[in-house]
Amino acid sequence: MRLRSWLTGLALVLFGSVAHAAEQCPAKSNAMEDIIAVLNTAPSCDRAMKLFEACEYGASGDVQFGEIVEKKCEADFIGRLKPSQKLLYQRELRVCDGKYRNKSGTMYISFAAFCRAEVAQHYSRRALKAGGAGR
Repeated sequence: MRLRSWLTGLALVLFGSVAHAAEQCPAKSNAMEDIIAVLNTAPSCDRAMKLFEACEYGASGDVQFGEIVEKKCEADFIGRLKPSQKLLYQRELRVCDGKYRNKSGTMYISFAAFCRAEVAQHYSRRALKAGGAGR
């Protein structure tokens, strides 16, 4: 039973990596600092997310990449949120943190990082749409 769970998890990671790998990671290498440099130069939230998907490790290292995406996306909306909206946003991030809390394996840490980045991306897109900015 335990082996089946592990194999299912591995299949999900591999499938996710194939799905995410539609674009090649443009970093000089797979070194974390090279990927961080690429993410930091992304001109937008959506582009940062695409790069995150292309350059992901599928492990705990994705937390640092996801944090960069979150910050880039937050720049589009965080200053305009009302206090109640900010609390809702923070609650959604905590849901991501708790979603995989009781799972073992670093891939679940990656899943949580992607969840958080996707929440931030959603808020960014909504703010840009409301502000009339197109992507």
